[in-house]
Parts: sequence; C-alpha cells; structure tokens
Amino acid sequence: MTIGEVSKEFFVSARMIRYYEKIGLIESSRRKEYAYRIYDETAVKRLKQIIILRKLRISLKQIAVILNDKEQFQALEVLRENMETLDEEINALSTIRAIIDTFIHRLDVGIRGKICVDILEDNELIAIAHALISPKYHLKEDCSVEELNQASERMEQKMDIRFVYLPPATVATSQYVGENPEEVSGDQLQALIKEVDLPLKKPDFRVYGFNNPSPKEGEEFYGYEFWVTIPDDLEVKEPISKKQFAGGIYAAHCIKMGDFHEWGVFFKQMQDHNEYEIEWREPFGMGGSLEEHLNAFSYYTGKESDFKQLDLLIPVKKKTDDASE
Repeated sequence: MTIGEVSKEFFVSARMIRYYEKIGLIESSRRKEYAYRIYDETAVKRLKQIIILRKLRISLKQIAVILNDKEQFQALEVLRENMETLDEEINALSTIRAIIDTFIHRLDVGIRGKICVDILEDNELIAIAHALISPKYHLKEDCSVEELNQASERMEQKMDIRFVYLPPATVATSQYVGENPEEVSGDQLQALIKEVDLPLKKPDFRVYGFNNPSPKEGEEFYGYEFWVTIPDDLEVKEPISKKQFAGGIYAAHCIKMGDFHEWGVFFKQMQDHNEYEIEWREPFGMGGSLEEHLNAFSYYTGKESDFKQLDLLIPVKKKTDDASE
C-alpha cells in the first residue's frame, strides 16, 4: 500500500504515518518500478497495532517498547504502569462522582420537602463524607472496536484550551512540497538559523509551521511551511523568503509531538465554542492555523535532539452579541 492508501484505510494522516516512520515504529520500502514509498503487510499490521495502543492512551515511547520487546517482560511492565495510572484516575473520579451524586440526592430531598439544605456547610459535608461508598467497576470481557473508538473520542474531548495573543513579527519562511515536506523545509530553516546564529541575535525567536498546501484526496504529496521570527533588518537568501506575520488572537492547545490527531477534536470544540468563533485568515494553508514548536531554542542550540511539544493554534475572534444569541 502507498502512504495515501494507508492514510485513507486507517483514517490516519500521512504526516502521522511519516512521523511513526521517523521515530522507528514502522518501515517503508521502495520498488524500482514504483515512484512512491510503499508499506508491506508487516508495516500495515504494525500500524494497526499502533493505532489500537494509541487509543488505549499509551504513549509513543511506550509503544516502541511494547512492539520491540520479543520476550514481553518490558511490555508487561509498561501495561501495569498504565493500569496503575488509570486506577488512580478512576478512583479520583469515582470519589468526585460520589460526592456530586450525594449533593444531587440531598438537594432533591430538600426541595421536595421544601427544606433549604446548605450542602457546603461543614456538618453537612461531614455527613456526605460518611455516606460515600466506593463503587466497584467491572470491565466487560468483550469490547468492540467501535466501543474503543467511542471511549477514546470521549477522553480526547477533555481538552485544555487557552486563548493567546501572538504579536506581529517579521518571519523567515521555508516551504517545500513533496515527500517528507516537514523534514526538507525544516532542514532549510535550520540551515538559516545556524548560518545567522539566530539564538544569539534573537534569543526570543519563535518557530511556527503549517501545511501549505494541505493534503488533498488522491494526491500523494502535500507541502509544509516553517516560519521563524527574525530581526526586521535581517537579510535572507533563497530558498528562504521573508514576510510579515500580522499576529492576532488564537485558541491554543498543547500536544506532545506526534499527537496530530488532536487537531480534529480541537477544531470541533472551537466550532462549538460559546465565546469565540474561528476567524479564517492568512496564511491559508490551514486556514490560518499554526503549529508552534515550543522548545525551539533548546532544539536549535543542540540541547535537545527533537521537538517535544507543539501548541496547536486556531485563529479566533470574540463572538458578537448577535452571533452569541
């Protein structure tokens, strides 16, 4: 299968597949008579495994351990650690749920008896604490893929969203369309940063990126464009170009590198937001949306070997009173 076929078959972006390959989770190959990289049966099977494990909230680093552990001792330990973390979350949520359920019951009884109950009064809280019973949960032995998808989507909906102002800036841009566009455009940008010693000239530089053009149905390749903020008077040479970034208000959500699937949930939440609405603007590769690489200074000065976190950024504006109504 080609990367386009794999992407369509498993509803995973081509960029995500390339990232899995970059960090060594899957491998592709080439045939002399074929222009594109292809994924054999082993790679496709491994991709299925990765998708399932990601939906179980297992990190990419842990997935690498599980897939490469032939004796499975480390895999067992990883899963046990994840189970302990989930148990802690379940216990905490169970306690909160039990308290809220007790609040509901006591208020309901009070309203029916026309009695005002102060559920936040000390004695009342003590009575609630004594009334709590830890519920027991039993997971069904059989769990369908559809149920797993629904559970995964529900967990992803618990998304932290901030609203930030990005100031106007002069940026140097690097763009490439073809195979591995993030790597090629990133290498071009890195060469510029090293050549002009940007960490010394502008230690507060910021790095943004976005699809340009975005992937399209039936097309094997797409493009990616990197920006780095630079001093206004800095001169650049091809293939780098220079432009002005207008800045503005953005909704922001932080992800670990590789969790690009969270873009979809992020967009959905902003489409349904009560206070802000999406404001499509330049650059139009992703409708004005950007990815900010948060550890750029450490990466470009050699203190870290890879980008660790990204801020997903969607351009927004405040809803007017008419729109809110």
